[in-house]
Amino acid sequence: MQDMHEVSDPDHIFIRVVDAGSLRAVAQELGVDPSSISRKVSALEDRLQAKLLRRSTKRSEPTEAGLRYYNGMRRLLDERAALEDQVSGLTDEPRGRLRIGAPVDFGARFVAPVVAELLAEFSDLDVELVLGSGFDDLVEAGLDAVIRIGNLTDSSLIAKKVGSVPRVVVASRKYLDKHGTPDKPADLTAHPFVFYQNGQRRGELVFSKTGKRVSVEITGRSAANSVSAIRKLVLGGAGLHFGPVWAFEEELANGDLVPLVPDWSCVSFPIQVLWVPTEFLPTKVRLFTDRFISFVGQQGSLAS
Repeated sequence: MQDMHEVSDPDHIFIRVVDAGSLRAVAQELGVDPSSISRKVSALEDRLQAKLLRRSTKRSEPTEAGLRYYNGMRRLLDERAALEDQVSGLTDEPRGRLRIGAPVDFGARFVAPVVAELLAEFSDLDVELVLGSGFDDLVEAGLDAVIRIGNLTDSSLIAKKVGSVPRVVVASRKYLDKHGTPDKPADLTAHPFVFYQNGQRRGELVFSKTGKRVSVEITGRSAANSVSAIRKLVLGGAGLHFGPVWAFEEELANGDLVPLVPDWSCVSFPIQVLWVPTEFLPTKVRLFTDRFISFVGQQGSLAS
């Protein structure tokens, strides 16, 4: 049943217009005349003294000011709903829109299945998975939470470690047959590496073994910002790669790729979920985090 406050409140109406993409779509959802929706948005713009929407006959898209207001207001409404649930003692099911940011390849492999599970279970929840990097400002990006891999710099965000990504140095059997197999970390310096970060041509790897810790400098002539592209480069004999075990699980199992210096341990990267500090964490963020932790714990190529 439709909450009458949401029907009459200009802030809720504006959020629905941005989500739906048009005034007419919201009018049809609510069973009212499009002109009434337009009047409520106009009243909001008058109150704020800012243009929030670019309107056309088919689409209504937020302006820069409108997008900023949408992101901030959506977060405030989520927090209000979480407060109401807490005060009323309800164990509320997740509802509304949930936007999660995650690295491209990792998100497609490990976050998308959790999203699919939530969508199947909760009919009042809409989820958008935004794949990419550089989500430093969650409010500006309109994200409820973001997945990050690796150690964090100083941040004002709340971070929860949910697991870790074991890493390994790999090479193709084709490459090793031609260039020889490194026996110890120091031998890696004589071989070219394929880097994940575009523009990178040099790096440092740290290994440990029975209390001993060594670091070696590596170099290379190739890089790609895609795990699938790196996999093809390494399989094609372009060089060695230091990367997540999960990315090469199948090739390591069938022998197409070989783990190098297996007696030495590589540093694992932490998996963390981050969100903006809030006293009342929305149910949808908490539930996603709990489900994601459970899913990570079931993956053999990840560590809890």
